[in-house]
Amino acid sequence: MRYTVRALLAGKGAVLLELDAASEAEVRNRISAQGGVILSIRRNFSGFLPRSGSRFPLSDFSQELLALLTAGLSLVEGIETLVEKEEDSVTRELLQQILARLREGVTFSRALEFYPQVFPSLYVATIRASEQTGDLGEALSRYLVYQSQMDLVRKKLVGASIYPVLLLVLGGLVAIFLLVFVVPKFSAIYEDMGTDLPWMSMLLIEWGHLVQKNGWMLAGMAALFLTAAFYTFSRPQIRAHLLRAVWRIPTIGERMRVYQLARFYKTLGMLLRGGIPVTQALEMVSDLLQPHFRPRVKTAAALIREGKAISSAMQSAELTTAVGSRMLRVGERTGMMGDMMERIGNFHDEEIGRWVEWMTKLIEPLLMAVIGTVIGGIIILMYLPIFELAGSIN
Repeated sequence: MRYTVRALLAGKGAVLLELDAASEAEVRNRISAQGGVILSIRRNFSGFLPRSGSRFPLSDFSQELLALLTAGLSLVEGIETLVEKEEDSVTRELLQQILARLREGVTFSRALEFYPQVFPSLYVATIRASEQTGDLGEALSRYLVYQSQMDLVRKKLVGASIYPVLLLVLGGLVAIFLLVFVVPKFSAIYEDMGTDLPWMSMLLIEWGHLVQKNGWMLAGMAALFLTAAFYTFSRPQIRAHLLRAVWRIPTIGERMRVYQLARFYKTLGMLLRGGIPVTQALEMVSDLLQPHFRPRVKTAAALIREGKAISSAMQSAELTTAVGSRMLRVGERTGMMGDMMERIGNFHDEEIGRWVEWMTKLIEPLLMAVIGTVIGGIIILMYLPIFELAGSIN
């Protein structure tokens, strides 16, 4: 759920935030953790509706700004250039506000912090770390590479699921069409035959009679069921409960864990390469993970503060795999922990990609076999009385 919050934050004054959270209590806890005071909080009920206006193109903005900085323009000149070429009024207004803050002497990262609904905390932290080293272009390049890798994994997962979902939906629609429109026509034909029919054909014919006599009532019940199901699955508590149940499935749960670890290590590696301390990076990465993963991240951060090695802390908090543990120890020996964490993320991404490809090749023929069996069974049961009648005539 999305909440609109007006709060007082230390060093920022009154700010207007839009936060995604499971409940209002979580929003209050997050603001309190930042030392802020909530002035008002409102739940947005338009989460299922498309938003008006266009979203801020963060990747395009970063890529264009990187090109301008590489060409030798200063940060202010680069923002001015982006304002002049921008056609979208909302985006142009936002860039003008950022430019005005830069002219007032505010740092770039501080200017971006005023718009948390547009610039995520990871992005702001990367910019802030680059301000200490004076290499903004490298920070933007690093974030773009990270974002492209995350988008690539997401596209692979979505692309692999499109065909099975499409196959399932079309097969279901064909089966519903047969049961709702075709079977009632056949049941009217067989009604006065007076011959002994197979019991499954009789069930199908009875279903046809039921649809003919109570079609509107069945349609209303179906609409009511779909509405109740939609409302139920829109509840965060229900979704969280179902997600926990999926995580308990041995094979699927382990792959979901590996996917979370891949995202975790890629993000953490990007932050460490940007010069952010590991404990601070862990706190920032925690919000990107599933809720039941977050206590483990806090445990790992506490162990690292106590002086424990990163590899040992991750292993104690169950935030690594056998391969990941070995690679972390290599990173500690070589001092290239950020690069090694990104390699761990890439390794697990490839592992997830191979598993998704294998599952897709397995599920597609299974779905086709199941759908073909259901549709073929309905058709055979509809025509079986005709076969019986032809046999009796012969």
